[in-house]
Amino acid sequence: MKDRGLRTFVTVLAGLVVLYFGSAGRDPGETGRVSNGVIVLALLAALLVWNLTKPGGSAAK
Repeated sequence: MKDRGLRTFVTVLAGLVVLYFGSAGRDPGETGRVSNGVIVLALLAALLVWNLTKPGGSAAK
């Protein structure tokens, strides 16, 4: 992926998706806070997507 804007968009989207699914499914009475583990998973997912979409990688060879 050579377009950096699209790469950034996909990376941020991956992090937001993890945050969304990490906070979904709570009981209605629970608070809306996201746990630290979910935040760490979102950051790891975003870093993984950023790394996998790096242009000029050796995966295409």
